[in-house]
Amino acid sequence: MWKALLLGTVLAIPLAPAQNLGGPSSSVDWANLSEQVRALTDQTGQLTLRLEQIERQNTELRAQVETLRQSAVTLTRLNAAVADLNRLVQSTDQNTRGQIGTQIKKLGDETNAALDALAKGQAMRPPVAPDFSGDYPKDAVIRYTVQPGDSLSIIVKKTGAKKQDIINANKITDPSKIQVGQTLLIPGGKLPPPAP
Repeated sequence: MWKALLLGTVLAIPLAPAQNLGGPSSSVDWANLSEQVRALTDQTGQLTLRLEQIERQNTELRAQVETLRQSAVTLTRLNAAVADLNRLVQSTDQNTRGQIGTQIKKLGDETNAALDALAKGQAMRPPVAPDFSGDYPKDAVIRYTVQPGDSLSIIVKKTGAKKQDIINANKITDPSKIQVGQTLLIPGGKLPPPAP
């Protein structure tokens, strides 16, 4: 759905009138339009990367919510078992109290294990601080489409750019998660020769 919205935005750009195409004003208009389309393409790429990051975070949050829900169900069952055991304690005579003590100890161990599991489920990873900045050469930037088998290190070798400059220009939070078909901005790099 978001791709359709972005495409609609690009297609909604008013084109220059067809008349007077050969004049100098027309060339300037087309150059301006071309630059606007290029800028919109850059913005679209950045929005796409941000949307993918938000989708990953949403998936992680859903997994955490599911873990917490399962832990709550376990805790509810434990509370019910404790209540049953308390009723049993009150209704038994002196001879069975030893057996109940053993059951209480077992239940206590299970409760501690469940609480440990619950604590692990609620423990949140500290947020990963992004390792990028706005510090990269902005005058010689090329576009590179990630190919099958590419990693950030391979792209650095192909283009001659600096790895940190690529990370900064594309605001990459996890360099191991670039995807085939993704377009990256490569500051200070050169396009590799075409494959034979």
